[in-house]
Amino acid sequence: MSAVHTVRLLDVGRAEVPGPELFWMKDFDRWYELCFQVAVVEGPQSLVLVNTGPAQDLGPMNAGWTSFLGERAAMRSRPGMFLLDQLAGLGIAPDDVTHVVLTPLQLYTISNVLAFPRAEICLSRLGWEHFHNGPALLHDARRTSIPDEILVPLVTTERHRVRLLGREDEIVPGVRSWWSLTHHRASLNLDVDTEAGVVALSDSYFWLQNVVENHPIGISESIWEAFSTYERVRRTADVVLPLYDPANFERFPGGGVA
Repeated sequence: MSAVHTVRLLDVGRAEVPGPELFWMKDFDRWYELCFQVAVVEGPQSLVLVNTGPAQDLGPMNAGWTSFLGERAAMRSRPGMFLLDQLAGLGIAPDDVTHVVLTPLQLYTISNVLAFPRAEICLSRLGWEHFHNGPALLHDARRTSIPDEILVPLVTTERHRVRLLGREDEIVPGVRSWWSLTHHRASLNLDVDTEAGVVALSDSYFWLQNVVENHPIGISESIWEAFSTYERVRRTADVVLPLYDPANFERFPGGGVA
């Protein structure tokens, strides 16, 4: 029998994006809010973080975002929203984290990964290979995917903690991953067994409407991968948690999902 987990969402920053980034070829005259989230997935013998949030200093990341989309696109945060502060408020110390899952490989997911010294660092094998061998594209620029100050430890002193996930994999009993792609080559879907059923988390869908209405995100690498991923999620998940949807906190006040 699979282990049952609890899932809690933490709001680590907010930003606005133009309509076509959220909904492919739609709402060119509108902006929408994204709420960047870290999921705390706790089981009988594990504590898994899905992503590690942006750095405490948002300046370097925002410099890139605003140069492309303007000041409106800058990520915003309030005192206390930094991931390590929120975990401390929940009584979770960095040493308590057993696994970190990164999806995708971007500054807003990976910036604090080295703060968890005991955690196994799980990421897509396809995404890792693409980072090292793929073409240099704006969408996957090396400096915004894995900066050198994080990359060097991942391939040297912390290499023993890096686990490359296959197309279908199991992080721990009751927490499974599969390549959902769509947004980035490193994008994953996590299926978590909970008392509420299977909870699905991913960056391959930004808002719940992407999945429910079968409308791909605009900043995608393949709309066909989006259709395939959304169909599977609709078929297999009981609860769908887009990792950028502010409405998650309306559906689940306080971020406690299951």
